[in-house]
Amino acid sequence: MERTTLDLWVGLFVLAGLGALVFLALKVGNVGAFDTNKTYAVSANFENIGGLKVKAPVKSAGVVVGRVGEIRFNSADYEAQVVLNIGAAYKFPKDTSAAIMTSGLLGEQYIALEAGADNTMLAQGDSLKITQSAVVLENLIGQFIYGKTGEAGKSAAPAQ
Repeated sequence: MERTTLDLWVGLFVLAGLGALVFLALKVGNVGAFDTNKTYAVSANFENIGGLKVKAPVKSAGVVVGRVGEIRFNSADYEAQVVLNIGAAYKFPKDTSAAIMTSGLLGEQYIALEAGADNTMLAQGDSLKITQSAVVLENLIGQFIYGKTGEAGKSAAPAQ
């Protein structure tokens, strides 16, 4: 009788451990963070999205207000079109700007929204006009190595 009680407790402990693993996997994968029925989709075009991925956070003032829903290539403009699923509770003006930022030096990329001052709010299917592409670390390093960062602003006149 004592052996079956021990086996029962071990079984319950293993099930609790598996449940905890499933919970953590869903948390890490950002599954279920935003219900698609309670969001509105807004698109934005970027020249370069860097390493941005689907389900990356969309933040405003450091608060997650949505997720990247879809990334596709726009053949007409040769740009990346990103669809943002923003929570219905968050309203942004039509002149809101979007920039692709990086958490830390080499962290995950996310989209930062900066609210504008327009009186009309974004709605389902609208497009953000003001965007800033991702900063590519390799390009910055190349500019630093080859000294091309300040050459455009130099004048031919000698310094006095």
